Amino acid sequence: MVRKSSSISSIIILILCFGLILMGCPKKTVVKEEPSVKRAEELAAGKEKAAKEEAKKAREKEFEKSLIAKKEPGIEGEILESKLLKDIHFNFDKYDIRPGDAEILKGNAALLMKHPTVKIQIEGHCDERGTIEYNLALGERRANSAKGYLVSLGMPADRISTISYGKEKPLDPGHNEEAWAKNRRDHFIIFSK
Repeated sequence: MVRKSSSISSIIILILCFGLILMGCPKKTVVKEEPSVKRAEELAAGKEKAAKEEAKKAREKEFEKSLIAKKEPGIEGEILESKLLKDIHFNFDKYDIRPGDAEILKGNAALLMKHPTVKIQIEGHCDERGTIEYNLALGERRANSAKGYLVSLGMPADRISTISYGKEKPLDPGHNEEAWAKNRRDHFIIFSK
């Protein structure tokens, strides 16, 4: 009986071995690496980042090229002007920001936000009508109105100072409405670092 059970065990072992031989080892699947979507996205993101950096450098160069030193020294050092910072204008005896001038301020703010180390001064100006004291106060309200608007757009208040020149520095020396309209303005200057 021992012999019979050992021969049954041997047959079972042989069947199992034969089954293993027939099944063989599982084949390894070879996965060819194709450029993945993720890799393509990474490359595209890298190119986009490089393009943004290049555009930023170009803007900085354009901004730096636009700077012109004013002839008069400022309180905080050399004063620079840029043709990229646009003046805004006001109606007679007013200091509220007009819709068209709000768009100009948005453009000025966008430019200044790209240059976070730049500090500006807003000069408030008036036309020749009115007393010196009245126009100094009106020029101050105009400059502060523009400053408040820039701050509302996200500009840090500590990067903006204001000054009023009243009617002392007219842009146009004429004595008519056309000249007065040019002189009722806020002018933006930059302090050098």
